[in-house]
Formats: sequence, C-alpha cells, structure tokens
Amino acid sequence: MIRVLLVDDHAVVRTGFRLLLQSHAQVSVVGEADSGETACQRYAELTPDVVVMDLAMPGMGGLEALRRIRAHHPQARVLALSAHDDPMHARRALREGAHGFLSKRSAPEALLAAVTTVAGGGRYIDVGLAQKLALDDLEGAGKSSIERLSEREFEVFVRLARGASVQRIADDLKLSASTVGTHLYNIKQKLGVSNQSELTLLAIRHGLIEA
Repeated sequence: MIRVLLVDDHAVVRTGFRLLLQSHAQVSVVGEADSGETACQRYAELTPDVVVMDLAMPGMGGLEALRRIRAHHPQARVLALSAHDDPMHARRALREGAHGFLSKRSAPEALLAAVTTVAGGGRYIDVGLAQKLALDDLEGAGKSSIERLSEREFEVFVRLARGASVQRIADDLKLSASTVGTHLYNIKQKLGVSNQSELTLLAIRHGLIEA
C-alpha cells in the first residue's frame, strides 16, 4: 500500500486528488495539509511514502516546505505539483529534492502514474515538460538571467512578482525584513530591473505567473 500525504491550500482540489488516488487499490491517502507549515508537521507525524505537494500556496509555500521536509527527512519522496508547466519551476523543485514534477493540467491518470513511480523509487516528469527542459538546455534558455538567482532569491522573486510585500515575505519565510530587502537588492541587480512592475512583467514573460 502506498501511503500519500496531500498538500494543497484548496479543499476542492484535495478532495479531487483524494478520490482519484484512492480509486487505485494500492494507494491510500493517510493525511492532508492546507499549507507548507502543516505539511512539515503532518509529514513528521505520518511519515508517508509520497508527499503530493502544490508549490504555489500562501504562507511558507511548497518550495520552502519541500526544502524543510527534505532537510529533516532525507528519505522523503515528494511529487511537486504546479498550476504552471514552465521549466523553471520544475528545475527548482527538482534541485530542492523533489522526485517528480507534474503540472495540474496533466491528465488524471498521470497523477496515478507519477505517485506509483515516485513511491517505487523512480523519478517522474511529465513527457511534455521533460521535452521543454531538454530543449531549454540545448538552446541555452535554461541559462537565462533568472537562472542566476539562488533558490531563496528565486522564491522571493516569484512572491514579489505576485505582489507580496517585503514584510509579508519575511513573515512567510521566517526571515527578517532586512534579509528579504537584501535579497530584493540582489534580485534587481542580477535581473537588471528597477521596480516591482518590471519584476512582475519578467515573471509573466517567463510563464512563472499568469497575467
């Protein structure tokens, strides 16, 4: 039996995933979480075989939760989900230790395939996304200015592009406002932008957020 922890801030989405996964005789959803903070607590309590985790959640967020779970539980196997199928989010999640990445736009059967693959010790990336990653690497797109950002800078960048304030980001990521301010300065220098509007435009252009 594959024991799964579902992490998504939308109850309707979790319900849909639960029904889909439990249609497979060998899968059992043993717990749910609606935030990155809760996901870390629930993982320690349940030690599931696979964590199915949305990356774009309020508060700590999926990338930070992935980072913390893997730091405290190196054996954790995480399947990252995103509403976006851009290579950058996938590449970052895989770097942080995710064993799979799946777009929420994928066919329902892909979720079952991904969970069983990750639980079995393998890695899973949607075929279309894997092709994008490969083409990016061949064409050098994976070396854009955004790729120069550290993992923490990238997370701050995406939150800023979505309109979050420095103080809100500091609270969510458990950082001081001055530390986030330093990240913001470095982000602007690396990306060659001067204000939040330009950050947002750059994020939209790369498919990291929707217009």
